[in-house]
Amino acid sequence: QVQLVETGGGLVQAGGSLTLSCAASGGTFSRLTMAWFRQPPGKEREFVARSRWSSGRTDYADSAKGRFTISRDNAKNTVYLRMDNVKPEDTAVYYCACAAVLVGNQYDYWGQGTQVTVSS
Repeated sequence: QVQLVETGGGLVQAGGSLTLSCAASGGTFSRLTMAWFRQPPGKEREFVARSRWSSGRTDYADSAKGRFTISRDNAKNTVYLRMDNVKPEDTAVYYCACAAVLVGNQYDYWGQGTQVTVSS
């Protein structure tokens, strides 16, 4: 059983920056694929970014490329999402997820989410 706790959400002006954190406990963090998803108001949850433990590879949604950066600190069991040049359309609840063995886009555990609101 892995517990994930996201922090760092809040209100930010368009063009600003914000860093989200997700602390994991109860698993071998260094062997987990970690990901960020988001759910804008009234919309479906969508993929944002992913950090694969096996290859070290990172993947991003087109909407995140060039603006968001996912990183991880295995010593702190924490994954981060650095968000730069944020836009009002980035407003969403951001969720952290993890998988020991990623099959397709199926993740094993999810955090409770943290709200990010971008004002124009």
